Amino acid sequence: MSVERAHQVSPELLDALRGLLPQLSPGRQLPTTAELKELMAAHGSTLLLARDEYGHIVGTLTLVVFRTTTELRARIEDVVVDEGARGKGLGEQLVNEALRLAHERGARSVSLTSRPDREAANRLYERLGFGQRPTNVYTFTLDST
Repeated sequence: MSVERAHQVSPELLDALRGLLPQLSPGRQLPTTAELKELMAAHGSTLLLARDEYGHIVGTLTLVVFRTTTELRARIEDVVVDEGARGKGLGEQLVNEALRLAHERGARSVSLTSRPDREAANRLYERLGFGQRPTNVYTFTLDST
C-alpha cells in the first residue's frame, strides 16, 4: 500500500474517481478531465492517491496550500477511501502525507471539515491530532448560470 501524488489525468484515475467520489458526496458532479488537469496544474494544489497492495487506486485526498494576509495555511479536502479498502490505514497514510507536504511548504496550520456522520473519519482526524475549532462554517452558493 502506498500514497503518491497524481501528476497526470489517466483513464485509471478517471475510473477510480467515478467509484470513489460518490462514496464521499453522492449526487455531486464528477470532475471533467479539464478540471482535473487544472487542479494538477494549480499552484498550491496537490491530488494524492492511495494504492492498495495490487496497485489499484483506492483513495484520494486534495491538499490546498494558500497564502492569507496573516499566514500560509493549508486545507485538506475530499478525503475518501473505497469502502472495500477501509480499515487498512490508507486514510491515515493520505492525511499524514498531506501534513508532511503542508509542513514542507511552510504552512502554519492545516484545516479540514468532516460531516458528523463520517464517524470513522472523525475518529481518525482526532487521533492524528486535529482539534475541533469553535467556529461556524458558512457557505454561500454562487449561481453557476
